[in-house]
Amino acid sequence: MSGSVGAAATSTGLGDVPAAVLQVGVVVLVLAAAHLPLGAWMARVFTSDRHLAGERLLYRAVRVDPDAEQRWSTYLLSVLGFSGASIVLLYGLARLQEHLPWSLDRTGFDPAGAWNTAVSFVTNTNWQWYSGESAAGHLLQTTGLAVQNFVSAAVGLAVAVALVRGFARAGTDARLGNFWADLVRGCVRVLLPLAAVGALALVVAGVVQNLAGPTGMTTLTGGAQHALGGPVASQEAIKQLGTNGGGFFNANTAHPLEGPTPWAATLQVVLLLLIPSALPRTFGLMVGDRRQGWAVLATMTTLWAGAVALLTWAELAGPGSVPQAAGAAMEGKEVRFGEALSALFAASTTGTSTGAVAATHDSLTAPGGGVTLLLMLLGEVAPGGVGTGLYGLLTLAILTVFLAGLMVGRTPEYLGKKIGRQEITLVAFSVLTMPALVLLGTALAASVPAGVAGVHEAGPHGLSEMLYAVTSAANNNGSAFGGLTSGTPFWNTLLGVAMLLGRFVPIAVALALAGRLASQRTVPAGRGTLPTHDRLFVGLLVAVTLVVVALTFVPVLSLGPVVESLS
Repeated sequence: MSGSVGAAATSTGLGDVPAAVLQVGVVVLVLAAAHLPLGAWMARVFTSDRHLAGERLLYRAVRVDPDAEQRWSTYLLSVLGFSGASIVLLYGLARLQEHLPWSLDRTGFDPAGAWNTAVSFVTNTNWQWYSGESAAGHLLQTTGLAVQNFVSAAVGLAVAVALVRGFARAGTDARLGNFWADLVRGCVRVLLPLAAVGALALVVAGVVQNLAGPTGMTTLTGGAQHALGGPVASQEAIKQLGTNGGGFFNANTAHPLEGPTPWAATLQVVLLLLIPSALPRTFGLMVGDRRQGWAVLATMTTLWAGAVALLTWAELAGPGSVPQAAGAAMEGKEVRFGEALSALFAASTTGTSTGAVAATHDSLTAPGGGVTLLLMLLGEVAPGGVGTGLYGLLTLAILTVFLAGLMVGRTPEYLGKKIGRQEITLVAFSVLTMPALVLLGTALAASVPAGVAGVHEAGPHGLSEMLYAVTSAANNNGSAFGGLTSGTPFWNTLLGVAMLLGRFVPIAVALALAGRLASQRTVPAGRGTLPTHDRLFVGLLVAVTLVVVALTFVPVLSLGPVVESLS
């Protein structure tokens, strides 16, 4: 997704410590103000028995009974069926683009490219091997890509809510609600209203919104140039709110028509963090213990804040001979954003599953690029994508409770549900899926000529480019080190498979786990029950999250970003 972004030799003053503190402070204040009302609203949305008139029309049109409770297996089949149909439809739109209206004379995608694009947007990854402004017409952008920005985010939200119901319910024969009702409510009651407000705010901030084609202009030097218009603000709002990523333009927010000012970029950071940071409140309300939500939020915030601090330090300090000689680490960054805002954006977009960029991640300093890679390797739980961050962190919370139970010799329990052999087996399968995809995928790419051919640089940075691409795909992030040429049949196929497995294996495990938990009776907390709402548990959960990554990825990180940082 990342494209070529303008570079500057010196900073404009935005990349200093006061600016960094101000920008982070603004983001935190807005998120804090929205946390309670938005979290409470989503809890009401997914626990209400009332259906809106428009929702009832949709249910009748597709012949769905929204009040029919589904077992976890049926819920999963609904997710897979809906996503599979979405892939087929989006694939057809991409292949037939030249025959459709509003194509702007764009040709259809080749089979491998259409496959990659369809899988990418349906899995909430939004990896773009192509340049959006030159390859996709308005119809594909709006009815294909933008629609998937809504529904793919709603799928993740629905799965998270189903897992929360697994904790909240007892003895329900593994029934978790109705996927179709959750999907529609997530779109109609949560994403659509927020996206409408976000799009209007972006238009006020200067982001383009029209249906125009290329407009000819004369530059200050007398040259000719074409500027592409389009429905940018509307797609920008939902791509950030739904932690989708991608972009109308190849350079994403670094493009002046998509991110015209620092405040427009800061608003986009708020949008991409808004729902993931409010979901812990929803979780606490739905399980009947608000303290549990605060503990999850504290864990997410600790990981995100640490990453923002490290990445900001790396870009402001500018380690390396080239940044020091130039006076600032401004290669690949926009002068209007500077180092600080570029670092905040990069940490937030890789800490979630968004993947949109405001600077070229390939041009970040070696430790800065390592931080973005590390955030994805955490499983994107800081705070993670819409829904995916919550169910990912709850999976790690179960693992933490299990490990703590082993240390004290007691049967582990989490929210009144016993964690036995079958539950921890599912957790282990989920935790190991992403590392297996990342390491095996990177090894395959590094061992075949078709994979190595796309690498821009040899040595440690070349390995980092391949590792970053597979990590981004397997975690459904979508950002990239721009030096990798990924628009080839090999890379489109490899990354498409990684996106599919990285999306739907954890979803299947989360729903199976929810079914197991919902079937159990709630066990009252006893004297030996580990409290899961205090600072000690938050510390344990943060430590387990970091240790799982350290034990799994230290060798490959040592061969890539670490070696590059020390060289």
